[in-house]
Amino acid sequence: MDTALLSLIVIVALALIFDFINGFHDTANAIATSVATKVLTPAQAIAMAAVLNVVGALAGTAVAKTISKDIIPQDYATLHLVGATLVSAIVWNLFTWWKGLPSSSSHALVFSMVGAGVAAGGWGIIIPKGVQKTLTGLITSPALGFIVPIILFFLISWLVLRWMKPRVVTRTFRTLQIFSAAFMAFSHGGNDAQKTMGIITFALAAYSGTKIETVPLWVILSAAAAMGAGTAVGGWRIIKTMGFKVVDLKPVDGFIAETGAALIIDGASRLGIPVSTTHTISTAIMGVGTTKGFKKVKWQVAGRIVQAWIYTIPVCIALGWLVHKAILAFI
Repeated sequence: MDTALLSLIVIVALALIFDFINGFHDTANAIATSVATKVLTPAQAIAMAAVLNVVGALAGTAVAKTISKDIIPQDYATLHLVGATLVSAIVWNLFTWWKGLPSSSSHALVFSMVGAGVAAGGWGIIIPKGVQKTLTGLITSPALGFIVPIILFFLISWLVLRWMKPRVVTRTFRTLQIFSAAFMAFSHGGNDAQKTMGIITFALAAYSGTKIETVPLWVILSAAAAMGAGTAVGGWRIIKTMGFKVVDLKPVDGFIAETGAALIIDGASRLGIPVSTTHTISTAIMGVGTTKGFKKVKWQVAGRIVQAWIYTIPVCIALGWLVHKAILAFI
């Protein structure tokens, strides 16, 4: 087996490990609210999220194409660059998981790629349009995540809640929240698993020396499976932060937060925008919380979440750059 093929196999394995870690790191995105409101047990929620993450991952490849073609041209693709990207993103994901911080796996991957790309060929090889697309998602998805649930809350309150008894509201939305959690899990798989598909496709282009326009079927299936497996393992540390430490939730709150976040994420996936599911559901929970009054949201915890968002970009650019330099120094 030649060295290049062996390197490719290692990189594909690393990409699937990243996808697996992404699954258990971001399990909370899909299930934290349904667990917090006691609509589903953790085991039930994780099982449902695992299945629907896989289904969502099979739903399209627009985001994968953004990662594989629009951040760094495939002409500059090297296995060293891809390896550095994955190691950097995995290190940051594990660190934030250990700390229980819902940081963005998506932005960890994209900005680790930027850092490794700068180390490989300077800022000139970075495609501004692709990075801008990611930054657009970084800014708009949390903003919409905060605003859309507030709008949904007042709309549902006006159309439904004012006519229903509190007991009926709870019973109705306990059922509806199962569907909103399922939609959230589907949208998470549809956006997040595609990033792994994109990075593997980028690695295949580096190995073959040719441009690859279509994501191979085996890449789609393997990324979907890895995401589902990681989700099945679960991420209780982040579930506790997302579901219990930001704001006290009722079934109607969980339904609104999940539905609003899932609509935003699914729309971004269709446009090929790699957004952070973590950012979106986090701010959706905060948005719902503010409808009860600003004092109901535990802003100190929310501040720690925002810190993790802010740190991700510079830390991952630096990590990607350092790991790439280290790989070249030792290989």
